[in-house]
Amino acid sequence: MSDDKSATPRPGRTPGRGTRRQPRSFKQLLLRRLLVVIPAFLLMFIAVRTGLLDMSYDKITFSKLSWFDNTALVEHLRLAVVRDNLTDLPRNCLVFVVNGNAADNTPTMDVLGRHGNGCPGTTPSADKLFSLKINRSERTVQTDAGTPGAFHDLPL
Repeated sequence: MSDDKSATPRPGRTPGRGTRRQPRSFKQLLLRRLLVVIPAFLLMFIAVRTGLLDMSYDKITFSKLSWFDNTALVEHLRLAVVRDNLTDLPRNCLVFVVNGNAADNTPTMDVLGRHGNGCPGTTPSADKLFSLKINRSERTVQTDAGTPGAFHDLPL
């Protein structure tokens, strides 16, 4: 009985071949890993350079309660200022100075642009670029960028 079953090959297997696959060579292993790693690296590099990663992180973490947290609000506004091209400085060269106490629902922020020490410019300084008026309860921001003293809405 057992001779009949062993004599007929099972479907999907070629007769005469063993059940074990030949071991992959080092070159095959290396190529398979590179085919996964290189596109993943390029995708992450593009996501970081275009700011897509920062914007996605901001969309996930910034909520209605974040308007009352100065640290979260500053990071959100830093992205909004760079995204709306209110300045041509990189986002790590922007300094936000919060004017007003923490209990105030309508603080103003001065946005300063750093120069020198890794930022564009030769002499270390921080010049005022523009101001922001924040209304925390209505979740709106107004800026005087381009028109000092005359505030207009900043789209968020």
